[in-house]
Amino acid sequence: MNSAFPCAQQKSAAISCGYMLAQALSVVPTPSKSGRKSTTKRQGCVLYYKWNSNESHHYRFISIIYFCSSLYLAAILIPDKLMSVSAFNRRWAAVILEALTRHGVRHICIAPGSRSTPLTLAAAENSAFIHHTHFDERGLGHLALGLAKVSKQPVAVIVTSGTAVANLYPALIEAGLTGEKLILLTADRPPELIDCGANQAIRQPGMFASHPTHSISLPRPTQDIPARWLVSTIDHALGTLHAGGVHINCPFAEPLYGEMDDTGISWQQRLGDWWQDDKPWLREAPRRESEKQRDWFFWRQKRGVVVAGRMSAEEGKKVALWAQTLGWPLIGDVLSQTGQPLPCADLWLGNAKATSELQQAQIVVQLGSSLTGKRLLQWQASCEPEEYWIVDDIEGRLDPAHHRGRRLIANIADWLELHPAEKRQPWCVEIPRLAEQAMQAVIARRDAFGEAQLAHRISDYLPEQGQLFVGNSLVVRLIDALSQLPAGYPVYSNRGASGIDGLLSTAAGVQRASGKPTLAIVGDLSALYDLNALALLRQVSAPLVLIVVNNNGGQIFSLLPTPKSERERFYLMPQNVHFEHAAAMFELKYHRPQNWQELETTLVDAWRTPTTTVIEMVVNDTDGAQTLQQLLAQVSHL
Repeated sequence: MNSAFPCAQQKSAAISCGYMLAQALSVVPTPSKSGRKSTTKRQGCVLYYKWNSNESHHYRFISIIYFCSSLYLAAILIPDKLMSVSAFNRRWAAVILEALTRHGVRHICIAPGSRSTPLTLAAAENSAFIHHTHFDERGLGHLALGLAKVSKQPVAVIVTSGTAVANLYPALIEAGLTGEKLILLTADRPPELIDCGANQAIRQPGMFASHPTHSISLPRPTQDIPARWLVSTIDHALGTLHAGGVHINCPFAEPLYGEMDDTGISWQQRLGDWWQDDKPWLREAPRRESEKQRDWFFWRQKRGVVVAGRMSAEEGKKVALWAQTLGWPLIGDVLSQTGQPLPCADLWLGNAKATSELQQAQIVVQLGSSLTGKRLLQWQASCEPEEYWIVDDIEGRLDPAHHRGRRLIANIADWLELHPAEKRQPWCVEIPRLAEQAMQAVIARRDAFGEAQLAHRISDYLPEQGQLFVGNSLVVRLIDALSQLPAGYPVYSNRGASGIDGLLSTAAGVQRASGKPTLAIVGDLSALYDLNALALLRQVSAPLVLIVVNNNGGQIFSLLPTPKSERERFYLMPQNVHFEHAAAMFELKYHRPQNWQELETTLVDAWRTPTTTVIEMVVNDTDGAQTLQQLLAQVSHL
């Protein structure tokens, strides 16, 4: 029986409590003839108590109200049916979730939790959402990050209170640096349970500091606040969101569970036909369009260099054609998707002949950010053209070298249309020759079974109509320096903060959002860091191949001047593990090829079935780093 007073004794006890309260206030109630209300007018005070004989209702003292003029006091027992907390929590959450759909949110990622029940149930009931679940909040945040990378739409995340919220921090930071849109809906305890020793209650408002683009700390759900305030507050945050995350902290009081009733229906209905519409309640003015640089006609006739950072596949193809028409050398990052017409840039940029020729550039136009190659970053920091322009859709400063020039916030494709190329002959002679010689040096070493050779061969292993996800640390640097990826082929990575956390989860999100065959490649420590994300890889809609390059530790530190005596213990940290049992635990296919033929046979089979295949490529510890160093030395002397 759903009752606060399942028996007469408990009801009597509750009324006695009210009587004792009256006595404590020197107010002695006098029974009335009806028996329904007792009153007293001692010292100008009135105590009201009221009950209902229907035992199925909850009863509670709602408030004690003082009226200063006549010093009235009232303690009223009201059935919970008239003010169900759990039901209104869900109606409040339903408005929040519906507001998200008006801003393009389709994917929503949910972790288990009790305090987040109103949000979870509201999301489950909204047919506009595609639901994703995961038991690890850190992985869940990166899953959302991957979904946002491909969909180009904001992705919502629901977690419970406490450290579950803190686990979203890495994904939020990455989104702020790479431009994905995440909406973090974090359930919270109500204010009276904060800083008093309550379980799973931490200070959540503002906990992400300056990393979110917007932070909203909602009040406890109450009908005293109009629904239009709630939707317009969310609309303002999402309507002005261009990149990064929005943190919406949502406190909910108990009870969190219970049957739905009529509580809050009229509160929701005040939004009128908004429920039948598909537009935001509050529509923000669109962002200012890209501005044309009026002196572009002058600069396009000069000697220029194009640096291509992270961009979309379509943008990559357009940038490649634009640079070719101008006759300017294009230095393409691994994430540029330009086809890298001058491959192996991180090798030939170490040659004095190349840097000498680049010094003749009068203007450098950098399209996109998040550059990978060490030599590219060194040249970018040292070059001194007359003008250095950076074009990127992400706001903020993106030039660690602090060049004198122009920071142009614009969509790359739109900017190219406003700044058409003029057909000119290439002005660089030495660099194309060096790029060709560098590639030939790499090809000469391709037969050995190692991670450097895998990086060079990776373009041969890409699935048709698919996509590539590249991890961080050594693997992305090897691919950047030694491979030549096809123009317009989608490449994804977490190159904002460049951490090794959450890489498998991000790859899972990339695959789910696109539905394409996916090749993902990470190192062994990266795989260990996000190992439980193998649970996410059980649910794929197209073939996914995860190549784990096992060089037994963080071999990128072999490229750095770390102290040799302490390198293995404090930097490389070899784990001496293999991944066969991990794949088996999550019922994933597993292979450990010993040569290129076995790897290629495994890949042919893997691309035929819509499941995940884990390929562990065990290599000699330092071969990859040593091969890169040898090639750098060789190309520098060409």
